[in-house]
Amino acid sequence: MARNPLLRTVSRHFLKPLTFWLLALPGLWLGWQWAMLLNGQTHGLGFNPIETTHRFLGDTAIRVLLISLAVTPVRDLTKWGPIMMVRRRIGLAVFWYALLHILAYLGLDLFIEAGTVTGALAGLWRDVTDRIYITLGMSAFVLLIPLAITSFNRMQRWLGARRWQGLHRIVYPLAILAVLHHGFMVKGFQLAPWIHGAILAALLAYRLVGIKARKTPHPSASKS
Repeated sequence: MARNPLLRTVSRHFLKPLTFWLLALPGLWLGWQWAMLLNGQTHGLGFNPIETTHRFLGDTAIRVLLISLAVTPVRDLTKWGPIMMVRRRIGLAVFWYALLHILAYLGLDLFIEAGTVTGALAGLWRDVTDRIYITLGMSAFVLLIPLAITSFNRMQRWLGARRWQGLHRIVYPLAILAVLHHGFMVKGFQLAPWIHGAILAALLAYRLVGIKARKTPHPSASKS
């Protein structure tokens, strides 16, 4: 437990609800913008609200994913153990924003274009097979599904700690696919995919250094 009295209080009483509302803020903002749009008021969705919506949800999913990967390094560097209590909540937020991203693309974009659910699904399948960035994005989402399903205590007990941890390591290739999806999607030079890529590279490097450190025997151990 954190030694600082303020951190102790936050950890004990406010950390989980605070995390929930912080994670919900992007979705609440987006819903508010659509409410203003539908009421004919000034909004922040630009001249193409549909494209803005599914791109905003996708960007949010990637950023929350990077935050979830940063939880363990933050715990290690700050020694603030209670932060681990919200890692699962952050991971589930990734799934929901990614799902909303796909539904927005399917429902607001492809459905309007095709006019039927069948046509929208057919259009999505064509995009998955024809456009590399959508192939990458859907691959990342497919990998995200088992992580969301097994994020609960009952599933963790059923799988066992070792198998559960092994399964949840797919978050690393998933994150690579998600960042590549964003990079291939944007046109021209845009800074956001590079920032996401740099953050992910730093987090993966931290992970690799930690694995190497655990496998390297301590000098005092080799002398004993």
